[in-house]
Amino acid sequence: MSWFKRKEKGIQTTTEQKKDTPRGLWYKSPTGKIVDTKELEQNFYVSPEDGYHVRIGSKEYFEILFDDNKFKELDVKLESKDPLKFEDTKKYPDRLKAAQEKTKLKDAVRTAVGKSKGQDLVIACMDFSFIGGSMGSVVGEKIARAADYALKNKTPFMIISKSGGARMMEAALSLMQLAKTSVKLAQLADAGIPYISLCTDPTTGGTTASFAMLGDINISEPGALIGFAGPRVVRDTTGQELPEGFQTSEFLLEHGFLDFITHRKELKNKVNLYIDLITNQPLRA
Repeated sequence: MSWFKRKEKGIQTTTEQKKDTPRGLWYKSPTGKIVDTKELEQNFYVSPEDGYHVRIGSKEYFEILFDDNKFKELDVKLESKDPLKFEDTKKYPDRLKAAQEKTKLKDAVRTAVGKSKGQDLVIACMDFSFIGGSMGSVVGEKIARAADYALKNKTPFMIISKSGGARMMEAALSLMQLAKTSVKLAQLADAGIPYISLCTDPTTGGTTASFAMLGDINISEPGALIGFAGPRVVRDTTGQELPEGFQTSEFLLEHGFLDFITHRKELKNKVNLYIDLITNQPLRA
């Protein structure tokens, strides 16, 4: 005799009574590890089982690097125009508007100044969620203005790169940002103001060809993809098989393109340790 016998056949629960598991409670890493999203957040958005560094944006990096998440954002309202009247499957202004509504960002970079371990630090952080972190005129202008702020106030400067490359909708105007940002970083170097470049996943295209590789110290997170063109493009262009791990941060460290790789939980300590050492001041605890 069965312990339970259904009185009526079929599912009797109404749609309103069904209990679904809320979305966003779990995160699955590329290696298949499952982690609770709250645990992931508490572990600096790094999978505790396999160390996979989940892609995050300026909001999360500011939380990690600025004391008590307090900062002043710079040039908040700066937005791209459409001087080329570009149109593909969408008009460029429509694409910008859709990206702004989806991400709640004005463009692919946010710049801010705040205290990090008690001392001022200017940070420009890219957001991959905004049109693939593509570098347009606003990205270049905001980085240039942030560098000017750091120069004027003699404050260390940090750029966190996360980009798919130049923004094709702005064509040559986008490519001009490589030169503009490089000039500003040269001015910081002449003034003896530290510039730290953090390459995260992915750092490709024009960012790699300019500010991402011009740091007084170039650092990265584990497993980040860093390169000018992606592995598939390089393989198809050269017609050769690529070494294992090609364009990962570990491969670049081994070949001298990076100074070190840091786990995200150590990022704040490592950045400020470097600033203390290069500016010859007492090490902060």
